[in-house]
Amino acid sequence: MAENSKDVESASKQSLVFTYGTLKRGFYNYALMQDLISRNDALYLGGDFLTHHTFPLVCGPHGIPYLINLPGSGHRIKGELYSVTGPGLARIDDLEGTAIGHYERLPVRVVQDRGDVVSAEAYFAHRSFGEALWERNGRVGLSEYSEAEGRRYVKRRDRPDEGGSILDDVRVFVAASGGK
Repeated sequence: MAENSKDVESASKQSLVFTYGTLKRGFYNYALMQDLISRNDALYLGGDFLTHHTFPLVCGPHGIPYLINLPGSGHRIKGELYSVTGPGLARIDDLEGTAIGHYERLPVRVVQDRGDVVSAEAYFAHRSFGEALWERNGRVGLSEYSEAEGRRYVKRRDRPDEGGSILDDVRVFVAASGGK
């Protein structure tokens, strides 16, 4: 009985999640958000949010967007806000590879256009490579992951299968010299 009540508590607990990349409406991984919404595991709260502080936002290998936890660098990032249940959050964590060190879900403060500051969470490039991605991109970032960047995104199924992981791809990308 206690286990069932724990499951109900987990399912009813909501987290606010700020999305800035492929999870946004109109982008490839939004299909996950649509599924979560259809199962009542997520609720769209709006797309007129900016990070309260500036952060770097860059594209890495395969056109994947990465928010980097270097507050004070980059731009205020535009994105969307969702209220997500515990089970929904677990599915997003899985997509974002938090268990393997691809992204990490960290607190972030966001502001709606009317000025209200909201505490949420966002998926940041893992600390093991985030700053190196910023350097690799010449410390030049985006203020928004737009349709232009979205067109460069390579779906998992379309990426070369060379036996490596996304973390291997990140390491190769960071080590490469020259243009983006």
